[in-house]
Formats: sequence, C-alpha cells, structure tokens
Amino acid sequence: MGSTEDLDYPQIIVQYSSGFLVSKVMFTACELGVFDLLLESGEPLSSDSIAACLDTSTTGMERLLEACVGLKLLAVEVTQKGALYRNTEISNIYLTKSSPKSQYHMMMYYSNTVYSCWQHLTEAVREGRNQYERTFGISSKDPFGAMYRSEEEMSKFMAGQNSVWSICGRDVLAAFDLSSFTQIYDLGGGGGALAREFVSLYPNSTVTIYDLPKVVRVAKEQFVSPEERRITFHEGDFFNDSIPEAELYILSKILHDWDDDKCKQLLAKVYKACKPGGGVLLVESLLNEDKSGPLETQLYSMNMLVQTEGKERTAAEYSKLLEAGGFGAIQVKRTGKLYDAVLGRK
Repeated sequence: MGSTEDLDYPQIIVQYSSGFLVSKVMFTACELGVFDLLLESGEPLSSDSIAACLDTSTTGMERLLEACVGLKLLAVEVTQKGALYRNTEISNIYLTKSSPKSQYHMMMYYSNTVYSCWQHLTEAVREGRNQYERTFGISSKDPFGAMYRSEEEMSKFMAGQNSVWSICGRDVLAAFDLSSFTQIYDLGGGGGALAREFVSLYPNSTVTIYDLPKVVRVAKEQFVSPEERRITFHEGDFFNDSIPEAELYILSKILHDWDDDKCKQLLAKVYKACKPGGGVLLVESLLNEDKSGPLETQLYSMNMLVQTEGKERTAAEYSKLLEAGGFGAIQVKRTGKLYDAVLGRK
C-alpha cells in the first residue's frame, strides 16, 4: 500500500476548506460598496480609483478586486493604462443595493450575524442547541428575542428575508393554484415581501401579516407602503394569542424554526381557526426523503441548529406534522429553487 504522500490532494477538499474565504470576499465587496460604485460609475474603473472612492488601501482593494474576478463577480480588462474593473451581470442583479432582486441585505445579515454564530458550530453540535448566548451574551431560550435583540438587527433580518422572496416568492406561491383563496393570513410575514407577491399574483386576494408588535411597527415604517390597501397587519404572538379565521394561512420558513411539538401546537391552532375548505401553505426548503440532499438544505438545517430550535425536514415529515394538526389532502410541490411548497386542506 502506498503512503499518503502518493495520494493527490482532492480538489473538493480545497474547495470546501476555502468556502469561508469565498463568501467573505463577496460579503466584504458588498459591505465596502464595490458593486454599487461600479454600477453608478457607468464605466470600468481602476483599482486605484475604486480604492480612493471607497477610502481603502490600494493594495487591499487590488487583491479584493482580483479575487472578485476569480469568483466571476467582476470582469477585468487590461489596457495600456492598467487593469479596469466592471460588474458582471450577476453582480448588477443580485449584489447592488438598488436592484429589485438585490441580495445585499441578506449578505450583510450572513456576514455580521450568521457567521458569528457559526464560529460556535462545534459547540452547537456537542450541545444540540443554538449559540446566541455564547455568541452575543443573550439568552438562547427565546430565539427570536435574541434575533430581534435590537431594532437595527431586526430591520437587517427583515430586509434580508424580503430579498429572498424577491427572487423565490412567486415560485412558491404559483406552485399551486391558490386563486380560490381570497382571505389570507401570513403568519410571521415580517417585512411583507411574500404578501406583496401574493396580492400581485392573485389580484382578488387580501393578505393580513400577523407578527409581533415591534415587527409590525418596523414593517409599516420601512417596508410596506400605506398605499398598498390589500395588505393589512395583525399584532400578536401566534403561539400565545388567538389566530383569527381565514381561508388560507401561509407559514413561510416558520416551522423550520421549531421542534416537532411546537409545530404541532401551532398547526392545531391554525386548523381550529381555518374556515372549512380552507388550507395552510407551508413554504420550506425540503430535504430529500433519504436526507441525502440538497446540500443547500442540509446547510440550512445546520444553521437551524446554530440559530433556532428547529431543523429542515422532508416532505413526509412536514406531511406528518400537518396530519397531526388535523389537515388532510396534502400536496407537495418542489419548485427546483431554494424553497418548496406543501399545501394541506381542512
């Protein structure tokens, strides 16, 4: 048998071990405003010009730009005057603040909050619980109390969630024909991006966002225009307060935050409030039934360990939770995108 020195160093190990570096390059370019500057300039710029505009070192900016070229986030043209940099199409669409499909706020939330928690992934695996206390010195017993530990942090989280639905919302809402439902409650609807997608896709509908009072206040101030008459708000804690009657309830990325018992408790409350013939739409990232993938969902499940009390689940596991809550005629649609849809009927 040959020694380990005879083995090639697997490329996949190189890629996985450098994943942290890759994401931090993208996050840093976003945070410094590289992509916004290049979009606003309307022409390619040198690294010296970019460094001067963004008040960074020339050597640091040059290396950052070169790494972004390697990641295909920037393109470079070498001229007689030197290297000139411009955004690629993907950066213009997803990494600039002004784009309708911007993921900037989600990038910043991952960079400043999620990554801090992931520094303690080893402890999360050992202990089987989220790491807010170790990371931020805040009790981990109330995950959303920790997540919303300041208005600034809450606003960042809400803006990040809105950015996700700007690219995934229509896919999950069109997975089933929901046009027969006109009175909808979006439980934990936050900044309202999914509600806006719903009323756009189904013009005869009205959506009420049910969320904590402080979330509703920020949503009204920052995210949902008063001119949007078909979106209203209901303040409360849907675990502890009553849930009003409606035809359809949307739970988007809600159940994955909680353990099975908490999910069953909530679904039973929803079933009781639901009008006969109504239903509940779960929007979640579904694991394969053998849990062999998708990789993104497996990583999300690790994040649920680090940040919440929940986990990602298979379609069969969500179906069992719905059945335990009273719902039947369960349908599952995989969208081929980040999030999938499960519909249960009363």
